[in-house]
Amino acid sequence: MCAALFDSKAGIMTRGNARELAVHLIYGREFTGDTPDQVISTRLDEEYYKNLALENEVYTERPTNRQIHYLQQVVSGVAENLDMLNETIGKYAIGWDVKRISRLARAIMQLAIYEILFVDDVPDGVAVSEAVRLAKKYDSDAGSFVNGILGSFVRSKNNPAPAEEAEEAVTAEEPAAAEEAVTAEEPEAAEEPAEEAETVVSEPAAEEV
Repeated sequence: MCAALFDSKAGIMTRGNARELAVHLIYGREFTGDTPDQVISTRLDEEYYKNLALENEVYTERPTNRQIHYLQQVVSGVAENLDMLNETIGKYAIGWDVKRISRLARAIMQLAIYEILFVDDVPDGVAVSEAVRLAKKYDSDAGSFVNGILGSFVRSKNNPAPAEEAEEAVTAEEPAAAEEAVTAEEPEAAEEPAEEAETVVSEPAAEEV
């Protein structure tokens, strides 16, 4: 529906830039409260999109029909699962109040966790590495923060602890998850992330554009 909105001279959007656009849309909903369809339609308006290209190189490219479908899927999916996604972030952001994490860092992690759980053609390693890339692009110190939380989430997802071990992890003074998750002192947004955690996948699988 939106393909005709773009100048035919614009470049075809890469999957990485489509993901960044998705983060912008998820982030924007934090302020407007628009429905996913509304926020996508507004952002992809021809004139508005052209003006955005003057501020961010992402908007010099246009999404393909397939990428527009991806945007609709992930923006709607994040909106529908927002509470669960925030609870997941909070579970692995040891010592952080989710509400005090910057909106942009939250949007990046919400998208990554949603992709890991619900988007079959995005490998876990790609979702994590792309989230770290975007976090670093907008805040050079935020990459390790995002990597720590998503890394702990992926390890837990792929290697779930038995019920007995899970109970011990909750009651122990120094739970295992805290060793590699973020444990910053009284953080303020994502401005002072913890020390860089171990990268989950050093060479993520290739992702189809």
